[in-house]
Amino acid sequence: MSKSVKKVVLAYSGGLDTSVILRWLIETYKCDVIAFCADLGQGEELIPVRDKALRTGASSVHIRDLREEFVRDFVFPMLRANAVYEGSYLLGTSIARPLIAKAQVEIAREEGADGVSHGATGKGNDQVRFELTYAALAPELTVIAPWREWDLDSRTSLMEFARKHDIPVPVTAERPYSTDRNLFHISFEGGILEDPWTEPPPKMFLLTNSPEAAPDVPVYIEIDYEAGNPVAVDGRRLGPAALLEALNRLGGEHGIGRVDLVENRYVGMKSRGVYETPGGAILHFAHRQMETLTMDREVMHLRDSLLPRYAELVYYGYWFSPERLALQAFVTESQKNVTGTVRVKLYKGNIMISGRKSPVSLYHPAIATMEADPTQAYNQDDATGFIRLNALRLKVAAKVHGSKKAKTTRSKVWA
Repeated sequence: MSKSVKKVVLAYSGGLDTSVILRWLIETYKCDVIAFCADLGQGEELIPVRDKALRTGASSVHIRDLREEFVRDFVFPMLRANAVYEGSYLLGTSIARPLIAKAQVEIAREEGADGVSHGATGKGNDQVRFELTYAALAPELTVIAPWREWDLDSRTSLMEFARKHDIPVPVTAERPYSTDRNLFHISFEGGILEDPWTEPPPKMFLLTNSPEAAPDVPVYIEIDYEAGNPVAVDGRRLGPAALLEALNRLGGEHGIGRVDLVENRYVGMKSRGVYETPGGAILHFAHRQMETLTMDREVMHLRDSLLPRYAELVYYGYWFSPERLALQAFVTESQKNVTGTVRVKLYKGNIMISGRKSPVSLYHPAIATMEADPTQAYNQDDATGFIRLNALRLKVAAKVHGSKKAKTTRSKVWA
């Protein structure tokens, strides 16, 4: 057990785990528990949170609207980096945890609390994400991780504890899986989804139509970018949160952004997760298209070589680490000319490019044309020497290693 504490701020969602934890902290540590819930776009899920926390025993409840900060300072920087974990996951849960923990630390200081607690299980990634943020921002606070301390070793035992203490249980036979929702995505895991051979039930999805049920007519949308950030949809300038909400609606209607994958958790095991990220999927795709016009080749390739590492840092929970901050500085520099407009077509789960333009485009049709180059910027005769020099090492290797003779003299190699 962690050392004794007098006042603890709990990252509280109102779900089964954190509801049980709130009561367990009071009974086990005999301390005041302050419930903190971050509004990251959960919608109606937040309505009963305050009353439920107070009924369960919280001394006070903080609900903070972090939607704008979430998109502006966490989602958009990550999208500028084109971060995708293991080729599929757009990191919707991962990117939310450092912000929740940051706000939790701020409340702990405001309230004079000496401890923080979270509801992440001992098998998951979130425990690492929360606690690495605590360590980076407030190492003096005591961290209580109930899943690593108590003897409630399953969701079944948690449900029994909840019933015993008259705590409403949100997990039912109709929804035999857990969910986590924010403005960027919603995730589903556990329960029936633990079998990777089982197809997710159609009624599970909340943000997106199935591609089969999506409209039969495609929709075209235009997204304006400035220095790598999306700023307008169809010519209408929007703040970060409003812009993402608008694309969530459009993408959801057309079945965009569903992902079902088995991923490698940081703690060492594989897990199956199902995600809906409609607006995020559109922004990721469109941003890439904007970069094709505006980014220098070598800068793009260097940045791309670092993307797996950046995505790992977000997934593992190192948002406030010096290496992530250093990578972000490079990403920001690489994005200074990623400005212009991308037009995409949405149709039955697909995102397709239909146009892109930029006032600082590095693409010049007069140079790239297969016709005569009026700019004379490219002399085709230059390619002869360029190819000869780049082929030199290949020729040498072919003569050295490709010879069938037992012996080859240096003079013969260079003959």
